[in-house]
Amino acid sequence: MSSEVVLFAPLPVLTVTIEEQGGEPDIHLHAGSQGVWQARMLVTLGAPVTMCSVLGGESGTVLRHLIEDEGVTVRAVQGTGHNGAYVHDRRDGDRQEIAEAPATPLTRHELDELYGLTLSAGIDAGAVVLSGPSDQHTQHDAVPPDAYRRLAADLRAVGRPVIADLAGERLAAVLAGGVTVLKVSHEELLEDGRITDTDQDSIVKAMHTLQDEGADNVVVTRADEPLLLLAGDTVSEVRMPRLQAADSHGAGDSLTAGVAATLAKGGSLDEAVRLGAAAGMLNVTRHGLGTGDVEAVLKLRELVTVTALGSSARGSSAKVTPQDLAERARGS
Repeated sequence: MSSEVVLFAPLPVLTVTIEEQGGEPDIHLHAGSQGVWQARMLVTLGAPVTMCSVLGGESGTVLRHLIEDEGVTVRAVQGTGHNGAYVHDRRDGDRQEIAEAPATPLTRHELDELYGLTLSAGIDAGAVVLSGPSDQHTQHDAVPPDAYRRLAADLRAVGRPVIADLAGERLAAVLAGGVTVLKVSHEELLEDGRITDTDQDSIVKAMHTLQDEGADNVVVTRADEPLLLLAGDTVSEVRMPRLQAADSHGAGDSLTAGVAATLAKGGSLDEAVRLGAAAGMLNVTRHGLGTGDVEAVLKLRELVTVTALGSSARGSSAKVTPQDLAERARGS
């Protein structure tokens, strides 16, 4: 098994951003979507990355070149439609949407091809990340949720670690298939109705429910609060220095990338969460989504602490050391 990470990123999006440089418009073209941002950080961390997507139309042609230029191997199905695209104006400092063209929903044939392509690549990989379309909320019909359930189940059946960063119906579907690590934010738990309060006890209870539904391990991000990790029956708090934020977008995707890169190399969950937290921490200091410097990430990793809170909500509150947690994670 290689240390390669395979990304299921079904429909990346083409982004056109207008900024200002020296009093003149400065236009940038980039590939976007959750999977692209995760891939970008994986490349930064030195992990070999293969992205499995559907690319179609003029936007798809441009996207292939942009993604490959970032050092990502692209395995794509030729779509009969087109990928999504949007134009944003940031000349006044805020994002103003000028126009957005949603992606064409996948045909049954395209979805079957993408499924087979991802499964084939995943069998040879060290870990597989399942990410959503460019907008998981507005593109409900672009990729049916059940595709995530089947893909997670089949990848687990062939012994591959599966990391998922999804919300809504796709989250429920991937849990039914089973995942090694589920990453979710407290905002997504609120939006999905899995919690009604953001206090720690409510979140921990929801994490146990997610585990019962099919996640071996659960990571919950809480904006400026420490991350929470559930491994086995042990809940831990993941703390890191609070750096000055330039843009928090993409921090969760960088976290997911760090977890995937470590697990693909056979590292423990404790090591994976530390690297992921460091990658996410550095990302918020930058304007580029999923960007960072590997040397800085590795230095910040040494400042991340994982403190076990005990077997919260499911038994005794006996304390467990970080070493105990790491041993449990290796066995999960």
